[in-house]
Amino acid sequence: MTEKAIGLYALEGFDLRPVPGHEGGRNRVYICSLHGEKKYVLRISALGDRTRENYLAETEFIRYLARNGAPVADVVPSVHGNLVESYEQDGTTVFVSLFEYAKGMLLSDNGYRYREGAPLEEYFYNTGKALGVIHRLSKQYKPVHCRGTFQDRYTPEYINRLIPDSYGELKRAICRRLEEYRTLPKGAEDYGLVHFDFCDGNYHVDLETGDITVFDFDNCIYCWYMFDLAHLWTHGVGWYQHEPDPKKRMACMEHYFGTVLEGYRSETDVSGKMLEKLPLFIDMTIIEYVTDEFECCVREGEEPEEEDIGNAVHCLVHDIPYGGFGEAW
Repeated sequence: MTEKAIGLYALEGFDLRPVPGHEGGRNRVYICSLHGEKKYVLRISALGDRTRENYLAETEFIRYLARNGAPVADVVPSVHGNLVESYEQDGTTVFVSLFEYAKGMLLSDNGYRYREGAPLEEYFYNTGKALGVIHRLSKQYKPVHCRGTFQDRYTPEYINRLIPDSYGELKRAICRRLEEYRTLPKGAEDYGLVHFDFCDGNYHVDLETGDITVFDFDNCIYCWYMFDLAHLWTHGVGWYQHEPDPKKRMACMEHYFGTVLEGYRSETDVSGKMLEKLPLFIDMTIIEYVTDEFECCVREGEEPEEEDIGNAVHCLVHDIPYGGFGEAW
């Protein structure tokens, strides 16, 4: 499958190293390197669940962000000058794109040790700032091709089809929140094209400078900007999850998220009214997670494991805010 892609992007002579797939992963991804000098990321998508317009909408957004100064790994055109290429393979249309390799490394690959001599607050601030740049530019973006919307993606009808009736309480809890999301404002300052998976697995950190470079816009969707901020909140809990005192735990998260917001607001603003709805948007990130787990299980013909979704289900069903992070453990 890679031979055609190699020709389309003039990758002859490059070493292609496959990136191990993760559960629910949609693509085959390869790190392409040439004598340690040039480095790219090749993505091959063959699930057949997305259209050319979907991929064009994603790559055009990345190109727009990169050309306007956002800290993102840019898309690299093919030998034909296209941001997305495709070909037929075994009766399936395969879509291919090439991206710059983001400078730096995953923080997890450094044992979650931040750069020597710098406080974690710098890292928190920089993540917020990087997201703020993306959102500031998104608010001005005029797309040629369009991605889908949260409302189209997550409907009561889809939830009822996807999740078995044995999870009736969960389905009702999700649908209740979907109705509440319908009432949220969708003005240009609150709603637009978001990353939808902004977390430390999707950006590299330059451990010399602290700079962040964002990648993997594969899930980008029209949604509330608060979703990305809530996603940063939920992925920040790992810094403090071992604090036994729930009040101290939440105080640490207030400090963390306040620093993230300082960085974010250095680029664009978020209203106090939307920030007040942080618990509701954290629930939205949990719904996205639970839905993804059921979708993965459907593809594999399995049932989700209790240990994977049990806490998320419990919090949604019983209206426990912040994913239970403020509860006594």
